[in-house]
Amino acid sequence: MDIDKPDRQPAKFWTRFYDVFAQARTRILLWYVVLIMFFVAITLPMLRQRLFAQVQKRVERELVEEMDEFKTIIDRGFQGLEADDVERLRQRKQRINWEPPQNREQLRQVFDVHLSEELPDDDVFYITILDGAFYKSTPRGLPKKIDRNSELMQGWQQLTKFSQREVKVDDENVVSVLYLAQPVIIKGEKMGVLVIAHTTAGEREEASEALQVMLEVIALACIVALILAWLVSGRILAPLQTLTKTTQEINEAELTKRIPVTGRGEIAQLATTFNEMMDRLEVAFATQRNFVNDAGHELRTPIAIIRGHLELMGDDPQEQQETLAIVMDELDRMTRFVDDLMLLAKSERSDFLLLETVDIKSFTEELLQKATALAPRNWELDSRGTGEIVVDRQRLTQAVMNLAQNATQHTQDGNIISIGSGVSKGKVRFWVRDGGEGIAPDDQKRIFERFARAAKSRRRSEGAGLGLSIVRAITEAHGGKVYLKSTLGSGSTFTIVLPLKPETASNESNSHR
Repeated sequence: MDIDKPDRQPAKFWTRFYDVFAQARTRILLWYVVLIMFFVAITLPMLRQRLFAQVQKRVERELVEEMDEFKTIIDRGFQGLEADDVERLRQRKQRINWEPPQNREQLRQVFDVHLSEELPDDDVFYITILDGAFYKSTPRGLPKKIDRNSELMQGWQQLTKFSQREVKVDDENVVSVLYLAQPVIIKGEKMGVLVIAHTTAGEREEASEALQVMLEVIALACIVALILAWLVSGRILAPLQTLTKTTQEINEAELTKRIPVTGRGEIAQLATTFNEMMDRLEVAFATQRNFVNDAGHELRTPIAIIRGHLELMGDDPQEQQETLAIVMDELDRMTRFVDDLMLLAKSERSDFLLLETVDIKSFTEELLQKATALAPRNWELDSRGTGEIVVDRQRLTQAVMNLAQNATQHTQDGNIISIGSGVSKGKVRFWVRDGGEGIAPDDQKRIFERFARAAKSRRRSEGAGLGLSIVRAITEAHGGKVYLKSTLGSGSTFTIVLPLKPETASNESNSHR
């Protein structure tokens, strides 16, 4: 009997090892590791290529825009620039020839003014060539590959037609040089060349650093995920019978079921953990429902504004720039809303407002311009206040757009909806007035409550009834109040009243919190 004991010890070790390896939690963890490594191995090269491609597209777009501006000066003179640029040049003390250059001296002046006015981005170089020789550059210091003695410079000096290329190099850590070269032909004679060059080393280095940071975060997240997976899988798989019976009774509509806890052992601990998880899950589902309602209501308005302006956008560059500014402003507002919504569902944050100085007159015009994309109504501008106010531009826009959206829901095509502003007694008022169906007196008392909607309204909004409650929250955060004046059959006027002084808004906002 004693002789057999040494032979049994290794057998027990391998048996225990096999038992551990055969556990479901171990196999889940191993497969989890394999899948994570597989997806990371696939994702990182794709992500790296995508980052480099985005950098390349952005650089090419910026270079083409700069070259187009130079071509405009050559073809039409400085008078062909945008109004702001022309006004800035008029304020210069030296005399500027506004007409297209007709000789070498005028071209020299164009090069001088253009290089002095343009401030290139990092790793971008403006190079001018006059009479087949290097003239000036900005910045003055050039990398060795594109300096005045380089092969590229010699090639640019001989150019007779537009050229756009990317040259691979290794000098001075310059991965490649992407350039646009435009010869200047005046009266059939080539008098100069403008070259806009970009070295990609800096951009690629930034992209590589971002990729490295992402890799570190992914690695850390994977480690944490593996640890959590090991712990969670062990706790979930232990009391299978109890869990199976309880989970069969649990669904999205019934989250109140819990596992009875008896004793102090492992099963009791597991039951307690499971019950706590169900408590969090129940809260999470309730929060999720509120989130979907809030997001569905609040994101619909900026999306409508963006879509409306993009559909109406023409070919005029100035109109496109204005539309792009409005679209970007709305996208910023959407992003901030998504970021803030979860925290706003729990409590008001101290950094809820991002205050800035806003011109009341131009801001009112901007509000009307954005509101016109909401629905086909007869939009009018009542009046525009003058002066400045310190507010959160995005939040206040959100509040007024909610009022405008609410007005469209209670009016029909062709009805008048007016937006206006005014300043008096240290207060600024923004209002939205419509000639719609109006709101009953009983509904006026509860219309600003969350999820409240007019019970007698002939038109029902698909939102969750959060628009006006959000308007009140934003107004009170600024230290102001929102008022409603409405008569059934005669329309409604919603007025937001805010203090002009920023310290008043700050103090009242803090006391509100």
